[in-house]
Amino acid sequence: MRSKYRRICSAFGQPRQEFDLPDPIPVIIYTDGACSGNPGPGGWCAILRYGPHEKVLGGGASLTTNNRMELRAALAALQALTRPCAVEIHTDSEYLKKGVTEWLAGWLRNGWLRYDSRTGTKQPVKNQDLWRGLHTAMKPHRITWHWVKGHAGDEFNERADRLAVAALNSIGVKGKPDLEGPDATVPSA
Repeated sequence: MRSKYRRICSAFGQPRQEFDLPDPIPVIIYTDGACSGNPGPGGWCAILRYGPHEKVLGGGASLTTNNRMELRAALAALQALTRPCAVEIHTDSEYLKKGVTEWLAGWLRNGWLRYDSRTGTKQPVKNQDLWRGLHTAMKPHRITWHWVKGHAGDEFNERADRLAVAALNSIGVKGKPDLEGPDATVPSA
């Protein structure tokens, strides 16, 4: 049976391929963030794989947090996709995975507020600028999130880690600060 949707997925600038399948070949993404001090200089990396094609993205900031770098990696990867796609994202960040799969729906229901069990009050979600950007970037895609244990031998997770550290050491130490605040912006890929 033919899908009622014909998908053309040029995942990240590669030649367009037409799919007439209910489940097109997924884009496989590995992300990682790194920070020297928290806050401190940081870097991030995203490895996008689509069939035989691969694209590596990276960036950094002179003053940031590890969580912001993890979020930047996922955000940049999704912003690099040029068509709605099936996506599998692999991350070693429980903060990123749980944020998307467990907490995001509640934050949206509560107007981007989270319950702080220490104070018994609702507080603004931390890194809200990036969570909002990620929420928007996820909408056109069908995403499956996978948590992988960091530094446990997964080839692409280890590579993303090395590239994030390299971005920290090259871009991060010279880059602009990236801390949450009124002047924070969501980068375009």
